Amino acid sequence: MNASQTPLLRVRALVKSFGGIRAVDGLSFDVLPRETVSIIGPNGSGKTTVFNLISGLLRPDAGEILFADRRIDGLSPDRIAELGIARTFQNGRVFGNMTVRENVLVGMHRHLRATRPMPGLRHRPIVWWISLLAETVTALARPRAVRTEEARLEKEMRQQLARFGDRLLPRQDHLAYSLSYANRRRTEIARALAMHPLLLLLDEPTAGMNPTETAEVLDQLAALRAEGFTMLLIEHKLDLVMTLSDRVIVLDYGQSIAEGPPSVIQDDERVIEAYLGRRRAATGIE
Repeated sequence: MNASQTPLLRVRALVKSFGGIRAVDGLSFDVLPRETVSIIGPNGSGKTTVFNLISGLLRPDAGEILFADRRIDGLSPDRIAELGIARTFQNGRVFGNMTVRENVLVGMHRHLRATRPMPGLRHRPIVWWISLLAETVTALARPRAVRTEEARLEKEMRQQLARFGDRLLPRQDHLAYSLSYANRRRTEIARALAMHPLLLLLDEPTAGMNPTETAEVLDQLAALRAEGFTMLLIEHKLDLVMTLSDRVIVLDYGQSIAEGPPSVIQDDERVIEAYLGRRRAATGIE
């Protein structure tokens, strides 16, 4: 990690329990701008819980999360998304009765200006309704600024779909529920990218994909990395993790047991033990 850079994301002493189970136990780590960091670990090690805490779906019992030097633990998911954090989910979530095109356009809400006037009022008590009224009037009147913005969004929507070659663009008018599993996952990633996120959280983006599909997504994520996207990734396919990541954080029982570049992590005895078990690690069995 380059000490001269200010972290985009800071997680400090994060704790989350469910009943008697401590899913996240004093976890701390940073993510630098333009960095790709992967979180790995055995099933149940707390990886997705960490994502849910960062994205606001859960609130921590203790600790803090800072994004761009602003504390975000305790904010609602929509506020966190507006600040620039986009995510995908372990079990893909698309709007099945909306088209691919519409799914991606939904992701652009963060950048709407003409069609969402007075956004600063939305989170203010008493006067929040004024922005909703203004949005309704704008939707009915459809002034030129709205039509211009819609044309721009349509163009950008096609650009996002084009990232996936011929997988999505020819299917932009297909309902999402009719897509293959892999294309639903691609649609979810495209929707997240449409937000122009400052931080992209990807929860097992290649889960359920065959080797060919996985290789395609790896190429697409590598292209995002080359563009300078900051990504935090959960993935069980270690070949992808080792190829794509600048750093890897290994969790076990909600705690970080190792952190470093892929070349160091893959030979770390604590990591081998967590994945293979104490006896197999001790005997060198692979």
